[in-house]
Amino acid sequence: MNLPNTLSLIRLCLVPVFVWAYFLPQPNAHLLAAIIYAAAFVTDIADGYIARRFDLVTKLGRILDPLADKLMTLAAITCVTVDGIVPMWAVVVFFCKEATMGLGGLYLYRQIKDMPPSNWLGKASTGVFFVVLAILVLFPVPRPWATALITLALALAVAALLRYAAQCFHLVKETP
Repeated sequence: MNLPNTLSLIRLCLVPVFVWAYFLPQPNAHLLAAIIYAAAFVTDIADGYIARRFDLVTKLGRILDPLADKLMTLAAITCVTVDGIVPMWAVVVFFCKEATMGLGGLYLYRQIKDMPPSNWLGKASTGVFFVVLAILVLFPVPRPWATALITLALALAVAALLRYAAQCFHLVKETP
């Protein structure tokens, strides 16, 4: 277990801690949740940088890193939905997108025994989701604005899915 994979595991462990903090019955609960969410985001940046910089990219890391990202984002979007900040359809779209990506990744792994590396659009989508959800956790954003922000983040996420689908199609096509 190398350092980047350990950071991904830490991020996975922060998911339930974020949810717990978000729903604490205290006035600073959302601030604490945002700090936990920011710590998870920093570990995401750190594990990717360290893995690439020191050639520590592993098959396990290619699974753990996006899994941790997806679970943290799902937890955050679910929390703000339960809180009535964004509409329920946002969670449904996010979940369907991630389920599609997960099933596609499983299929790809069975076909070529590997996972493709992340691409810039996926990284941009993760970054935009972080910023949007951090804003929604920290500030009292009017629902129409919250819906617009989450729609923007979801549109970018769907675009990333389409980019990954094209990338995976070419990988399977090129595999003997």
